[in-house]
Amino acid sequence: MSANGSSESGCRSEVKPSNNTCSQKELSVTASIISMTVGIFSNSLALFILVKSYNRIRIKSKASFLLIASSLVVTDLLGHLINGSLVLFVYSSQKKWETFDPHRIVCSVFGMCMVFFGLSPLFLGSIMAVERCIGVTRPIFHSTTLVSRHMKRLLGLTWLLAALVAVLPVLLWRPYKVQSSRSWCFFPMEQPKDWLDVLLPLLFSMLGLLALLLSIVCNTLTSCALLQARLRHRHHCRGTPYHIEMIWQLLGIMLVSCVCWGPLLIHVIILSTRARDESTSFSLLTVVRMATWNQILDPWVYILLRKAVLRKIFLLCHSCWDSKSHNLHRWQHSMLCSSVEKSNPSDCRCLSRMPLPNAAIKSIA
Repeated sequence: MSANGSSESGCRSEVKPSNNTCSQKELSVTASIISMTVGIFSNSLALFILVKSYNRIRIKSKASFLLIASSLVVTDLLGHLINGSLVLFVYSSQKKWETFDPHRIVCSVFGMCMVFFGLSPLFLGSIMAVERCIGVTRPIFHSTTLVSRHMKRLLGLTWLLAALVAVLPVLLWRPYKVQSSRSWCFFPMEQPKDWLDVLLPLLFSMLGLLALLLSIVCNTLTSCALLQARLRHRHHCRGTPYHIEMIWQLLGIMLVSCVCWGPLLIHVIILSTRARDESTSFSLLTVVRMATWNQILDPWVYILLRKAVLRKIFLLCHSCWDSKSHNLHRWQHSMLCSSVEKSNPSDCRCLSRMPLPNAAIKSIA
């Protein structure tokens, strides 16, 4: 409370230019709180749905998928809690890093969390894509080799790899630095000292792009395999509806990741390989804000792209289309009758006794 009061009094005592700065600060804090709240709610709801499905499912292949999906949602949830709390702490301290973080401990933790919770969802998304590709194209190998114990080990190795990349700058004495907006920490993108300052952000971006590329390749192969199975009239095989539901979710995750993380990863590569100026630092903040939406949109993929929800959406669209087509047939029938009535009224009476196309189909059924 005292921090909020001091900031408000500081804002009131300033002139108009600084009032704009204070209003921008309040807007940033409000946006951070809203983003954090929506992200926590979305991931909690998705986690509840996934855990409920995991306890109810009896198909081993889908159980492995739900285990990885639940791990992804938990990672996104922790990312919102930790990163959001650090952002609010920085704003509550009025972004005076020299005062509350003289030894750069908070900045190092902030930077490591940014990298870890950035790479982990991309890695987990690629693992989900590989797991589904093997499950669809090599089901026997999947059922005998990719058991639950192995999947848990793979999840641990994935988090360990992301943590290693996040800790690497600290281990190499290339600590994270406060960015120009003074609200977050990341790799030293401006004026790198040597090749290590260029290599570390490149490593981060290349690993993220490699994970996205692996997801695209595996999801393409899985979709082609399912389409080929459909064309060969194998849709009656057991488990295919689950594959279709999971591939829709994978495509949604891949699309969200490419849209949210693609600009940041490419932008970091561009900034690492050319001279920087002040404008690029603000553009970096913009693409970072885009990347944070990945943790908000990911859970809605599992909430909306479920078989029950998709069935309701399909039935709703189908009923709307039927009503529109029925109204269209009635309008065509009335127009035809009115045009025939002018020429021959007896033909109009014959037309009025003819059933509409939908009514005729229902009578035949």
